[in-house]
Amino acid sequence: MSSLKPTAGERLFDGVNMAVLVMLSLMFLIPFVAVLSTSFISAEESMRRGAFVLIPEKLDFTAYDLLLNRGPLIFNAYKVTIFKVVVGTFLNLLFTATLAYGLSRKQLPGRNGLVLIIFLTMIFHGGLIPTYMLIDNLSIKDTLWALIIPGLVSAWNLFILRNFFMSLPEELEESAIIDGASPAVILWKIVVPLSMPAIATIGLFYAVHHWNDWFGASIYINEQSKLPIQVVMRNILLSGVTQNETQLEFVHDPPPAATLKSAIIIVSTLPILFVYPFIQRYFVKGVMVGSIKG
Repeated sequence: MSSLKPTAGERLFDGVNMAVLVMLSLMFLIPFVAVLSTSFISAEESMRRGAFVLIPEKLDFTAYDLLLNRGPLIFNAYKVTIFKVVVGTFLNLLFTATLAYGLSRKQLPGRNGLVLIIFLTMIFHGGLIPTYMLIDNLSIKDTLWALIIPGLVSAWNLFILRNFFMSLPEELEESAIIDGASPAVILWKIVVPLSMPAIATIGLFYAVHHWNDWFGASIYINEQSKLPIQVVMRNILLSGVTQNETQLEFVHDPPPAATLKSAIIIVSTLPILFVYPFIQRYFVKGVMVGSIKG
């Protein structure tokens, strides 16, 4: 049987959809291309053509030379950031999944009270000064753990994962209990594999937070060698210098401010953009996990 040909109305509808999608794609893509192009313009071209250009006349790598070839500071900052993202996200998921699984079990004594206490932390918190005093008294100030431990469990992500766990069929757990499985075995061998879309989504939220976070490091970290990339880039942008443990290197012929800002955006954004495609399929499946009724 031959397939039916699309009608004129269907072709028009498809054409309008395609045009709208192309326009939306350009709206998202052109600003990024403009930032990328601006990071390569020279001071002379910036004076002639303005702050932002879409296609540079000549590629100028002065801004990237300033950021990447001025000693080990940038690469040390990347090491700190990667450690923070990898170890921090792993510990976030470990503690969040374990706590969410416990709170999702109806037989847990005092479950409603614990849920209420955790919910209150979303509304009320101690504030910056008590948090700083706590970090100092725990003797983790000026260590990388000060960037991970304070945000070890996000109450919002905890409730999203808890609701997902509550939506799983109870028969799976009951059959595992009959077979002699312990709660830990049930969690890591049954619940976690079935919850990979939700866990990947929560992990993406945690990883992006760790990558973009600069405020905690600016407060708790004093040693230059322990600063993450976002703080280092911010310091370069504000002061116009690169700093390492021994000296300040002043730039005698700095690039335009817009070029330096654009290069900072590219250097601090590209790595997380390269990681996203590998977990996109999990993110698409799990992006609606918060709407699941538990």
